[in-house]
Amino acid sequence: MPSSKTFSISEDWVVVILGLGIIFLALFGMGISKPSFSWMSNAELVEKVLSVKNLSAIAIQFFVVFVTAIIGAILLGKNVKTLLSVLPAVYVLTLLALILAGNAVVKEYNLEAVIFSLGIGLLISNFFRLPQWFKDALSTELYVKIGLVLLGTTVIFGNILKAGSLGLIQALVVVISVWYFAFWICKKLKIDKEMSLMLSSAVSICGVSAAIATSGAIKGDSKKLSYVISLVLITAIPMMIFMPYIAEWLGLSQEVTGAWLGGSIDTTGAVVASGSLVGEEALEISTIVKFSQNVLLGIAAFAISIYWTYTKSVNDEIQQEKPTLKIIWDRFPKFVIGFVFASLLFSFAVSSETNALVKDSLKSLQGLWFALAFTSIGLETNFKDLFGQENKKPLYAFLIAQTFNVIVTLVVALILFK
Repeated sequence: MPSSKTFSISEDWVVVILGLGIIFLALFGMGISKPSFSWMSNAELVEKVLSVKNLSAIAIQFFVVFVTAIIGAILLGKNVKTLLSVLPAVYVLTLLALILAGNAVVKEYNLEAVIFSLGIGLLISNFFRLPQWFKDALSTELYVKIGLVLLGTTVIFGNILKAGSLGLIQALVVVISVWYFAFWICKKLKIDKEMSLMLSSAVSICGVSAAIATSGAIKGDSKKLSYVISLVLITAIPMMIFMPYIAEWLGLSQEVTGAWLGGSIDTTGAVVASGSLVGEEALEISTIVKFSQNVLLGIAAFAISIYWTYTKSVNDEIQQEKPTLKIIWDRFPKFVIGFVFASLLFSFAVSSETNALVKDSLKSLQGLWFALAFTSIGLETNFKDLFGQENKKPLYAFLIAQTFNVIVTLVVALILFK
């Protein structure tokens, strides 16, 4: 007797359901307060971060994440029992990372929470033997992709007009030229295509978010993603500190300096910090240019998804037939649909007043999902996997591409903003 078909939902569709579910709950008035992790002294840590009000906001945020993860496990047919003990442990470690990243001194160096999440996870996984059932309960991809769907709420197409034509032109020129150059360098150094795509996107578009979005689009290896993000965060620090002084030495105007900083430094936080060192006008221009690049993230993620699913379909076909649209659709990462839908929703359907009410809580949740993912990646990874000898070529490619990025962005900024 033939077996009957069982109904199943792929992880990407589950991510779309969960991500959009969180968004609509926020839009329909479910209050998810944004906790604060900013502190300078031990006294501020106790008074602000560990206050009853802030701990209540942290508890509510955890409840939302916990329930979402349980629903995800049920829909995917995973073991809920182990999740009930593993996720709280991962959350506590992530909470520690968020508190460390909230310190005023740490913020000055633009060390983001994800690097602390990854570091804490790596320390534990390398000095303690974690049971296999614990590792099996880690849902790294689920956390990353939910964060990406929420990230779509911050990519507002309507704000392209605010970014200005010059900022958008620079973003297009820099992103396209730097992306292709980085990809070409990776090819010359014989780096695998998966790493090449993540590295190229990180250098050319907007650093951490672009690397995460690309990894999600191509179902990339989490260890490779960790390596690329580590490179982004580490190189952003000296660029943030020294580029304003180099600009002053070159005699650049505030407009050109701002455009140069915004187009070449990979993280938004580092751009703001660096622009602030120069002046108000440089800060404004640098933010506009970086925002223009961020807007292109959704388009880039969609294009990379199409490219990757098509090429994978071609490579996987035994016969020399062109892959059908059905094959491409089956392999297309559906979370991108959730990302684009959220972006379109907040660009054209959600009022600016409503957006102002929910954007902070959704952005905080997005950051939390990413931080949870990187704690999980750290718990799954050994130092030798992250910084092994085989990773020297991606390091060289990143540094070469970043140098090219700095030079090209400077030339474009001089042409457009002088």
